[in-house]
Amino acid sequence: MLNIDEISDYRDLLKNYYTQRKLDMPLYSYKMMGQKLGLDTSQVFRVLNKELHLPNRSIPLAKDLLDLKGRKGELFEILVAASKTKSPAKKDKLYKMALALQDVDLRKLSASEYLFLSKWWIPVVRALIEMNGGHAEVSHLVKQISPTVSEDQVREAITVLKDLKLITPLASERYAATTANFTSAGSATKTAAIRSYQNQLLALAQNSLIAVEPAKRNISSLLVGVDEDCFADLNEMTLEFRRQVQRRVAEVNKPTRAMQFVFALYPVADISNDPRTKKEG
Repeated sequence: MLNIDEISDYRDLLKNYYTQRKLDMPLYSYKMMGQKLGLDTSQVFRVLNKELHLPNRSIPLAKDLLDLKGRKGELFEILVAASKTKSPAKKDKLYKMALALQDVDLRKLSASEYLFLSKWWIPVVRALIEMNGGHAEVSHLVKQISPTVSEDQVREAITVLKDLKLITPLASERYAATTANFTSAGSATKTAAIRSYQNQLLALAQNSLIAVEPAKRNISSLLVGVDEDCFADLNEMTLEFRRQVQRRVAEVNKPTRAMQFVFALYPVADISNDPRTKKEG
């Protein structure tokens, strides 16, 4: 579940809320959410798909729906204002205000680094530019990204990528994708930023359960019992599989889609400290 400290577009939080409610209660609908926000069904759909912004009258209702109080409520209002403004200078100022309110240690990141890690579609835009042979017509790129993003968001992505030198201009609306990596000032900051980004990817995977037909995705799970040696082996097997994936995709000459892999291995139960287990062992 996304939280207010890990997003830069407030609509991601609303979308994640809807997806979670839909998974918990399949009958949950845009209409039901709209009743809480004072919006009709079509307005909710457009807000969640980033085609529309919340009207001012719905902002307090959204804060109540998401249970955002105090600092988190203030941060939500700043993110709404940042998403709505057309002024780059004002947008940058509002994002800096948002950074100052963050719980996680993202304050040492530059504005562009923060945006790169807080907006999942920015790395996707870079991948698409490379897949499209360097062509970066905004109207074309926006049609290729799923879930839906706006043309303004794609333009912002291109600006961020140029600032981070992850793409370099060649000609009008043409770029070369580079292998440059940005670094943040401090491992704690970098870890917090990466965790924030990974949480977005898990939310995207959750959303795909509803939004993407099974034939176009692959989501599976496996519950297993392990000991320390097996856990270490599974970690190594995961790393080896990552390497195999990287080798395989390196063989693709003309990719036609970008797919997101999320590798997850985490505990759901632990009896290693149970005295009875130690006694039996």
